[in-house]
Amino acid sequence: MKEYPSQDLRSFAVVGHASSGKTTLCEAMLLCAGRIGRMGSIASGTTVSDYHPSEKQHQISVHATLLNTEWMGKKFNIIDSPGCADFISEGLGALRVGDFALVTINAAHGLGYGTDAVWEYASQFGLPKMIVITGLDKPNVDFDSVVASAREHFGQKVFPLTIPVNAGPGFNAVLDVMRSELVTYKPGGNGHYDELPVTGDQLSQVQQLHKQLIELVAESDDKLLEHYFEEGSLSEEELRAYLHKAIQNQLLIPVFATSAETNVGVARMMDLIAKYGSSPLDRAEVHARDASGGELSVPLSKPEPVVYIWKTMNEPGVGELSMFRVYSGRIKSGDELVNSTRGCTERIGQIYLLNGQERTPVPFLNAGDIGAVVKLRDTHTGNTLCSPKYQVELDKVVYPHPNIHGALNLKSKGDEDKLATGLATLHDEDPTFLYRVDSEIHQTIVSGQGEIHLQIICERLLRRFGVKVDLEEPRIPYRETIHGRGESRYRHKKQTGGSGQFAEVWMRIEPAPRDSGIVFTQSLVGTNVDRVFVPSVEKGVKTACTEGILAGYHVVDVKADFYDGKMHPVDSKDVAFQIAGYFAFKECFAAANPRLLEPIYSVSVTVPEDCLGDIMGDLSSRRGKIQGVEADGRFQTVKALVPQKDLYHYSSVVRSITSGKGRHAEAFSHYEDVPPEQEKKLLEEARLRREAAHNGKHE
Repeated sequence: MKEYPSQDLRSFAVVGHASSGKTTLCEAMLLCAGRIGRMGSIASGTTVSDYHPSEKQHQISVHATLLNTEWMGKKFNIIDSPGCADFISEGLGALRVGDFALVTINAAHGLGYGTDAVWEYASQFGLPKMIVITGLDKPNVDFDSVVASAREHFGQKVFPLTIPVNAGPGFNAVLDVMRSELVTYKPGGNGHYDELPVTGDQLSQVQQLHKQLIELVAESDDKLLEHYFEEGSLSEEELRAYLHKAIQNQLLIPVFATSAETNVGVARMMDLIAKYGSSPLDRAEVHARDASGGELSVPLSKPEPVVYIWKTMNEPGVGELSMFRVYSGRIKSGDELVNSTRGCTERIGQIYLLNGQERTPVPFLNAGDIGAVVKLRDTHTGNTLCSPKYQVELDKVVYPHPNIHGALNLKSKGDEDKLATGLATLHDEDPTFLYRVDSEIHQTIVSGQGEIHLQIICERLLRRFGVKVDLEEPRIPYRETIHGRGESRYRHKKQTGGSGQFAEVWMRIEPAPRDSGIVFTQSLVGTNVDRVFVPSVEKGVKTACTEGILAGYHVVDVKADFYDGKMHPVDSKDVAFQIAGYFAFKECFAAANPRLLEPIYSVSVTVPEDCLGDIMGDLSSRRGKIQGVEADGRFQTVKALVPQKDLYHYSSVVRSITSGKGRHAEAFSHYEDVPPEQEKKLLEEARLRREAAHNGKHE
């Protein structure tokens, strides 16, 4: 095993909008380094990264895949991350453990919402960014236009270190601004190239860019800037010495011109990453909390191991695989570490380096490195493992809330336990996937980041746990309430040979404040009813409220007062007053102008400006009430209140309207009255359900 010191590690997340060329770029890097003998393709399912069945089936990246290779004596830990917003948790985990972000932009498509999203996430993690413009071998591409758009979006510090000579079909050469060289790539896609000094018209272009580069680098250090003003320039040695610092401080955001499919420009990009990319030394301390919750920093140089689990997944034939980064110390097979997140101990089994599904066993990993370990008993994504002598917990990733929901329809009775196990396991692996059993609507509700996300969850349930489910629209948890007052004097009397049942309940109800639930009071005077029966009446009222009266939905925001009644010295008992309370409340409710309420969600939709009108029109068609529009760079964010009924599959609608460049978030806001026409339809549906249930009982 070759051991790499921290300064020779380059760990980075390859992130970007969907279909921006991330997986093919990673494939090209592995080929350049001789890690693979030939490039695979997404269409044929032969890439190193996309080896899972769901990735081959859908021809998209679903998992963040760890790759490793060596280039110029540096170890590259490359994390190929999905671009589809449905799998954002994978990219967030990759950014959490990377030392910089390599952001891909497809030259033909330009910047998308996903570009902004990963850029913002990388900034939140404090990571430097580098930009790779891919697909420069395609027709009608304009490198300068994409760079200009990136500068408009991310600032004037965006600067090309390589530029294409002949972008479009036949693209095979780039100009290296640092070295003033023309780099011409040989046919065959192996990444081999020839270098020549730049001459002619290209020389003046490179010289001008070189001067701008020197100015940007000079700003990275006050003394260097002063020296630059005095001398009017920097030496090549000074330029190279301070370029790394400029990138770390994001005074310079490098841009590389490439075609990953034809492997043009990739090798020179790798040269610059090896020389000037971030190493663990650039983030030599990481924020953590001690056992008492106090804040502290964990230094890279600390001898005790501190490890963050950034991804867990189940691998066929292997079991659960936990991917980790070592933030301090050394982790060895056989170590006993404490899971400070869950308060248990774990014994470290075999440690691996990963290159897709290829696993290379190693005896240990040092601080700053990334690897994987199998069969941890009780450790999941986001957990910290550490030495018993130095117990700390590293910051977890904060994941976005789900924006799509579905109900699971189990196809085989008896699979309930397997379903529960499968759902729990998949949630542990993917924190952006949530599930719950909703006792109100009697459905298992699953929530995720998009339609494809939930579809793949269902495929995993079948493939891994043998549970076949269908996704269907969740039932809407409507509510029932009143807008007026009602009164009832209900008598329950039953005589069946033995002891009878008798109870009379006098009740008044009126509307209660919104979100107050059911308020039950008693104002009995005298001795008509023994106070021992008050809980019985309340229980009957609560039962009626749970069952629903109008259409079978929970009753809310009602104040019920049990103010009088009658009892029998022998026949009055708990069950009699429960029944009387139940029917007295139902009679009151029917007389108090009952209404249905529907859940309203607060929706935020971020879209390109040219899609704003279409999105607002679509929201209006969904009975949405626009609350405002805010500018966010090239994007506009629409805020609206929309009934839950009209939000099913809305994430797919947003992506369709915006050609995949838009994104939405939603959260429950409040309940409000169902419109009369909609209410009439719901009441008719409830009547038909009751009739069907009644007829079913009597068949």
